[in-house]
Amino acid sequence: MDDVSRKRADLESCPPGSIGRDASLFNLAVAIYNRFMKEGKSGDLDEVIALLHDVLGLRPSGHPDRASSLHFLALRLSSRYDGQGKVADLEEAVTLGRAALELRPPGDPHREASLINLAYYLRKRFQKHALIHDLEEAIQLHRAALELRPPGHPSRSSSLHSLALYLSDRYDNQGTLTDLEEAVTLGRAALELRPPGNPHRSASLVNLTDYLWKRFQKHALIDDLEEVIKLHRALLELRLPGHPDRASSLHSLALRLSNRYDSQGTVADLEEAVMLGRAVLELRPPGNPHRSASLVNLTDYLWKRFQKHALIDDLEEVIKLHRALLELRPPGHPDRASSLHSLAFHLSNRYESQGTVADLEEAVTLGRAALELRPPGNPHHSASLINLADYLRKRFQKHALIDDLEEVIELHRALLELRPPGHPDRASSFHLLALCLSDRYDSQGVVADLDEAVMLGRAALELRPPGNPNRGVSLINLANYLRQRFRKLTLIHDVEEAIELHRAALELHPSGHPSRSSSLHGLAFCFSDRYDNRGALADLEEAVALGRAALELRPPGNPHRSATLTNLADYLWKRFQKHALIDDLEEVIELHRALLELRPPGHPDRASSLHSLALRLSNRYDSQGTVADLEEAVMLGRAVLELRPPGNPHRSASLINLADYLQKRFRKHALINDLEEVIGLHRALLELRPPGHPDRVSSLHSLAFHLSNRYESRGTVADLEEAVTLGRAALELRPPGNPNRGASLVNLTDYLWKRFQKHALIDDLEEVIKLHRALLELRPPGHPDRASSLHSLALRLSNRYDSQGTVADLEEAVMLGRAVLELRPPGNPHRSASLINLADYLRKRFRKHALINDLEEAIGLHRALLELRPPGHPDRASSLHSLAFHLSNRYDNQRAVADLEEAVTLGHAALELRPPGHLDHCLSTKNLAIYLRKGFQNCTLVHDLENPIGLRRAALEFLPSDHPDRSVLLRSLALCLSNRYDSLGAAADLEEAITLGRTVLEFHPPGHPDRSICLYTLACDLKRRFQKYAMMHDLEDAIGLHRAALELRPSGHLDQASSLRSLVLCLVDRYDNQGVIGDLEEAITLGRAALALYPPSHPSRASSLHDLALCLAKHFHHQPIAADLHEAIALEQEALQLLAPGNPSYDVSRRCFTTYLRMKISPQVAVTSLSAPGVTHVDVNQTIRGFAFETLKTLPTRLLHTHSGVLCNRDAQISHFMGSSQYGQLLSACRTCAPDQQTKLIHTTVSGYFQFVTFSHRWGIDEPLLRNVEGHSIYDMSTDGGFGKLQAFCLRACEQNYLWAWSDTCCIDKDSSAELQEAIGSMFAWYRRSALTIVYLSDIPNTGSFGTSEWFRRGWTLQELLAPQTILFYTQNWSLYKNLAGSNHKTDVDVMEELEKATGVESRFLTNFSPGMDDARSRLQWASSRCTTRPEDIAYSLFGIFDLHLPVLYGESAEKALGRLLAEIISQSGDISVLEWVGEASPFHSCFPAHISSYQTLPLSPSQLHAEEQSPTINQHPASSTALRKLYRSLVKLPLPQFINRRLTLPSITHRVTAIRLLGDDPPAPSYTYAIRASGLRPLEITLPDKLEDAAMKQGALQLVRPWHSKLFSPSAELDATTEKQLFSTLGRPFHALLLIQLPHNEYRRIASSTLIVAEPVDSSSVLQSKVRTLNIV
Repeated sequence: MDDVSRKRADLESCPPGSIGRDASLFNLAVAIYNRFMKEGKSGDLDEVIALLHDVLGLRPSGHPDRASSLHFLALRLSSRYDGQGKVADLEEAVTLGRAALELRPPGDPHREASLINLAYYLRKRFQKHALIHDLEEAIQLHRAALELRPPGHPSRSSSLHSLALYLSDRYDNQGTLTDLEEAVTLGRAALELRPPGNPHRSASLVNLTDYLWKRFQKHALIDDLEEVIKLHRALLELRLPGHPDRASSLHSLALRLSNRYDSQGTVADLEEAVMLGRAVLELRPPGNPHRSASLVNLTDYLWKRFQKHALIDDLEEVIKLHRALLELRPPGHPDRASSLHSLAFHLSNRYESQGTVADLEEAVTLGRAALELRPPGNPHHSASLINLADYLRKRFQKHALIDDLEEVIELHRALLELRPPGHPDRASSFHLLALCLSDRYDSQGVVADLDEAVMLGRAALELRPPGNPNRGVSLINLANYLRQRFRKLTLIHDVEEAIELHRAALELHPSGHPSRSSSLHGLAFCFSDRYDNRGALADLEEAVALGRAALELRPPGNPHRSATLTNLADYLWKRFQKHALIDDLEEVIELHRALLELRPPGHPDRASSLHSLALRLSNRYDSQGTVADLEEAVMLGRAVLELRPPGNPHRSASLINLADYLQKRFRKHALINDLEEVIGLHRALLELRPPGHPDRVSSLHSLAFHLSNRYESRGTVADLEEAVTLGRAALELRPPGNPNRGASLVNLTDYLWKRFQKHALIDDLEEVIKLHRALLELRPPGHPDRASSLHSLALRLSNRYDSQGTVADLEEAVMLGRAVLELRPPGNPHRSASLINLADYLRKRFRKHALINDLEEAIGLHRALLELRPPGHPDRASSLHSLAFHLSNRYDNQRAVADLEEAVTLGHAALELRPPGHLDHCLSTKNLAIYLRKGFQNCTLVHDLENPIGLRRAALEFLPSDHPDRSVLLRSLALCLSNRYDSLGAAADLEEAITLGRTVLEFHPPGHPDRSICLYTLACDLKRRFQKYAMMHDLEDAIGLHRAALELRPSGHLDQASSLRSLVLCLVDRYDNQGVIGDLEEAITLGRAALALYPPSHPSRASSLHDLALCLAKHFHHQPIAADLHEAIALEQEALQLLAPGNPSYDVSRRCFTTYLRMKISPQVAVTSLSAPGVTHVDVNQTIRGFAFETLKTLPTRLLHTHSGVLCNRDAQISHFMGSSQYGQLLSACRTCAPDQQTKLIHTTVSGYFQFVTFSHRWGIDEPLLRNVEGHSIYDMSTDGGFGKLQAFCLRACEQNYLWAWSDTCCIDKDSSAELQEAIGSMFAWYRRSALTIVYLSDIPNTGSFGTSEWFRRGWTLQELLAPQTILFYTQNWSLYKNLAGSNHKTDVDVMEELEKATGVESRFLTNFSPGMDDARSRLQWASSRCTTRPEDIAYSLFGIFDLHLPVLYGESAEKALGRLLAEIISQSGDISVLEWVGEASPFHSCFPAHISSYQTLPLSPSQLHAEEQSPTINQHPASSTALRKLYRSLVKLPLPQFINRRLTLPSITHRVTAIRLLGDDPPAPSYTYAIRASGLRPLEITLPDKLEDAAMKQGALQLVRPWHSKLFSPSAELDATTEKQLFSTLGRPFHALLLIQLPHNEYRRIASSTLIVAEPVDSSSVLQSKVRTLNIV
């Protein structure tokens, strides 16, 4: 029988009512409870409680054991609550515990137990309901128990232990640190009372570690954690292997070691934690209730170790443990979601480490499962949303499936809804959602996503104020979104804000901060972007500096070093592109090499590094030409291509770059294998870009280009045909509007041109021209490549002219060539080509029309070209050659010996630069020989022919018999020998010339393009031999050869006319010799044909007229038909009109003309051969006198003769000249020189004789006037006052070897208003034509500086400074300024610096000033500080400077004179800059100043205007292109400004003043400040010296206007993107505004002119809404 049975038997023996029944009930309850404790049957505990209730009923109040019954019943109810969780049991336990405590007052031996138990029940109730008063009461009960257990009491440690536990609970609930501190103190005290060996020591160790851990979590004092670990180790010693709680101790120790690792990073702690975790897991095998916790913790330790060492085995084990944990948590398990969550997380990490897509897919699946188990309302729902979003984002990054990204965004939006305003993680949600929207923008380019990302980024930043640990991340991300938006929309304020955000982030990341390098990196990126947008070098420099700083913080081994190397290389590359400093490129290459080392074989980005390094090596090759760089680039390019096999998305780029490197190597070495490979690569690339691919057109374009190159190398026509086909295909894929259509047009024209050169099919050339015209339409005025298109079109038109002879093509080519030259001003790298081509077109037109102006211009262009090619330039020889050639042509036309002499000089210089062996040596030799031959022909000096003959013979020795230039030299040598024969008559020369001519003819068989000239030359030599020996076979041969040449020179041929003339002369000779009338009649027919080919301006027309007249006269002699003689007379009359007197042909024609007239009068007069007689002395005298008078017309009426001191009029000047030795020498020279040299000789002598010196000075007292000096020598007059000054001036002029001088004091009749008017109108021209201007500074001592001279402040002296080309300054004692010995102070650098400072005029205007109205505002400013004695003269003194001819009306007001000048400037030029002045308005007109001094105030320069236009709203491109086009059309239609009848018609952009308010006044000053608001403008303030009139203060009375002129913006036919930007930039700038008040009759008047008003548009919208009007201002 067991104990329970016995006790039941005992109870049965004590029936109800019997004494002792309560004890039997109690004993049975104890026995059953013992069985419950042993077997755990819940029915036993229920029975125990029932029995104890019965016991309590038998022990009513007052019963001595009632307290004990209450006590035990409470205990068992508490036990049942622990087992079943019935709150009623707990409530009853508390009630019974209170009742028991009341029955055990202080002093009762069992009170301690009641205190402790009641405290225990209350703690349980607190744990259930969290009612703090329960815990407070429990603590008080334990304190009372502790008082009952003083030091030494055996249970004191228990009370200390319990009180500490409850205080720790209260700390957990309320966070009161004193509770935690007391718990630690009590815990230590309890531990002391439980020394080693005490059975409760373990519990004390456990609890004290808990309190210390909590304190560590609060204060992070490492000593607490150290003590915790020490206590856990002590506890582990108490729990030896086999101890049931050993696993718990191992678990806890491992946890705290892991915590210490987190705090201090000691790897040994982490290793021990892993080891202990494994030991725990072994002690908790499958089935152990705590196995899950052990699995969780061990995975945590291993994860930390993986994060430290990245050992994949650790991560593999983590995943394996999580899978085991998941098995322990089947569907329905409360922690299954947590396991799914963790396993998904670590699979995602393994994907990041190894890239196994299956891991990522499983992570997504598990993440979805976890989310389903954590529905809305679940506290972990947010975490599941975050993680699933993360896995999907990774999958999107892998596969770019937009559905994944869409889901990510939806998840983050759901998460944001769970985190309303005020939620601690709302900022994080903003952050993540913004990040994903930014990703979607990157994928789809929807700007709305980017805008929302920016908005969310701002919201996140607001929730992370200064001090928030995540503020730095928010700053960086928002900066990134803004930077993305900037790159999309180029709104400068976005990148400005991004820079400020990165600066703020940098401040949060000081030196030493782990994220500082990231901030430096991001800030550098933004500066680089801003540099790309604005080109500010400071931004690029800062980007480089920040990039270097970032690189220093990311040393080798840093995971972000690669990105920093990449970016720094990019910044340095940009700087290299800007400055071309090779050090930058060298560093870029070194950085790319370092980057390549970080990306060894197998690295996913190795191909990218090889690609970049190859590209930069190629760039260095381009810069320095080092072949090793190119070879390495090719090698690296091949390596890249291997790493990017077919299917790789970057294979295309690798194919392109490798092809580029090989193309460069082909250009260097001309190895056809390289070009073959290039073509193969481009074909492979084309396969990767099938029809429909966006880059197919680019591949077609490139392949065609390289096939064209192979055609050039090998001449395979199939390559050229394929290039044309591909070029057409590319053009079709780039329809009108495509930005690259221009390039396709250019290339296709090139291929067609090559085909035209090959086959000469005119259709190809026609298409080329058509394509060039289409290209020109794509490049309107202002386009950077317009000059190139004009250049190419002109070239092809010139080619078509060569092919078809259409003059319109040549005319258009000339016009286009001029346009090109204007677009390529000095300094443009392509100006040389433009000069060459235009000169070529003009030369062709000269050959067609013989207009000397064309040849003159061509020579000028070649001179300009020669200046661009100084000694040492590789093309200088070519320029010398071309200029010599054109000078030779001009000599042929005008016979100016100087041209021929210069051609010879240039030819020698060209030959020196082309020594024997040079490709063009023979050409230079040939041309120099031609010039020397012409020199011989001019002067008939045989030594002039010896040189060209010798040159040709020497050149022939260098050329082999089959050289293509040999025939040219033979022909040229024959010509020289023929010329020497003409000079010396040596028959051997003529014979050799004929022999060479026949040899040359053999070199030029039928079909050769030069056969005609060979026939012609040989025919001429045979005619010479006929003239010497009169052998008819020579003449017959000559006629036959001329006929053959004529057949090769059909209609339109440039030399047809010369062949006709030569054949005419031969036929006339045969007629004279044989009398066959058919020859004469044929000669007449041919003569008429030749004449038709010579237009009136052609230099050979006179000779053709003469030849035909001679033939007709001979025909008249043979058969007297009056019409022939009449025609002959008319022809000679026309010839005489074309020939100038003095020309040797003039006299021949004149004598023939008189002969024909005599024949008409006296028929017996025969037609004879007439020679040219010499020009008579009378003829020359009249010619010289006439030329002298023409010269004097351009000079002042009166000049002082410096030798005699006498004032001479024009007649006296002529008399001086006719009596001079120069005149006698000129007459003598004219008798002996060739007639065609007389004109030049006369011009040179007369012009030199009448060179004169002008005088510039400050008028003083007693200046000599005309009436004082007329008829007297100034040297015989008084030396006082102005007379002495005039004498000194003439003396200095005489010392400078000038015969004539002019002074404004005595050389003008000021009593004659007509002469005075003429003098004022001509004065600028006189100073400009003078050989020298002498400036006398009477107020500057010899050692002084002339800047203080009054001369610089006088009105008239401004033009006297600007007009002369040569000037000398003299000081007070008539010594040269600073004793400078030069002949022209305008060439002295120091003097020019002083002049520029003294006058405010730039040196370029001082040395090369052109009168006119360009930049009128500057010219008025130069005069603004000057004055004149007569006020109105300040305006008259400017007439010459502006090249204006206005009446001089002395007596009118200065305001009117100035007003007339300004009105004329505006009327003629429309220049509105003259309205920019500050000061008093003129009574002449309100928009003109009363005084010229008003122009002293400098207007804002363009750079200042740009500096003020920093408003970001103005800089951005307008949203409405339609509005901008409408505004543009309105501006284009505006008329030019005009000034008529005192009214200024001014086109303007107007802004109505909406409000004007007086801010304040300062009566003593006085000054009045007004605040003005006007429509479309920013508010502005102006300060005036006078108060505005009342009418101005009325609403709507005022307008602020921006004067407009077409030159402010050059309108074009179409408003494209470039011109839109230019227009918007122009209109968005601050501008000088005029304030106008409205008057009756819709007129306006300017007011407030005493201040410069600078207005600025509000924003882009206000610019688009600008009002355009034309105002009438009085």
